[in-house]
Amino acid sequence: MTDTSADSDLVSSPAERVSEHPLRPEERPGVLRGGAMLTLQTHQAQRLVRGRGYTADKPAIIGLIGFANLLRSIWHGARYDDPYADWWLLRVHAALELAEQELVAAEQGIATRFEALGSLEVTAPTSVKPARIALNFSNPYAFRAARLVGLYDALVRRVLSARHVGLLARDEAERALHLGGRQVRRALQSAVGYRFLNVSRGDLEQNTAKAQQAREALGEPPEDVLTGSHRAPFAPRRSTPTPATPTPSTRLHSLPDLT
Repeated sequence: MTDTSADSDLVSSPAERVSEHPLRPEERPGVLRGGAMLTLQTHQAQRLVRGRGYTADKPAIIGLIGFANLLRSIWHGARYDDPYADWWLLRVHAALELAEQELVAAEQGIATRFEALGSLEVTAPTSVKPARIALNFSNPYAFRAARLVGLYDALVRRVLSARHVGLLARDEAERALHLGGRQVRRALQSAVGYRFLNVSRGDLEQNTAKAQQAREALGEPPEDVLTGSHRAPFAPRRSTPTPATPTPSTRLHSLPDLT
């Protein structure tokens, strides 16, 4: 019998022969698109999405949308080797981490009180018409902020339920809601203060005019940030081309007017 195994190894299958040729444009997969939706049950959490504009009587409050818009410039700068943008991203990361830990601890602390109810089972209240908000963010920290708003929403539901069944007095419940909301607002405020000055690490090393302007406006970054050895865990990959103008602001058209 003739051994044909050696010859068969030299013969390509039809699929292999096809793969040797580049795909035509119409044969290539299309652009990947996905989606994310934030569902909120409470008005308290919903108000943190838009924030509050400045008035003569009240200061402005940064909401999720404002945070995402500020973060666009920071993200853009970090991509193009701006050490100040990396510095701000580290602040944002730390602020979001701290707020998340505090909200989770607060919610768990109230959840343990329900154990005293014994055989009485209580479910968290849900909205008959929750707000569903389509998110169109371009970086992971904006989504992490959205998750933070969702955690506050869960805390609000837990607090209102505990107050309803007599596990929390009214004053104690109001303090818990106020403290939780303040933790979220403090985290969203972490993106404030950065200015996109089109400065790079090379500029700071050479002390160019742009670097001097940046130092005067934003201060001196820590050495490990300046060298690039310390960056936020979800920071973008650095590029070398000349940066363009940051992308337009985020708008969430599906969000109902809260005023």
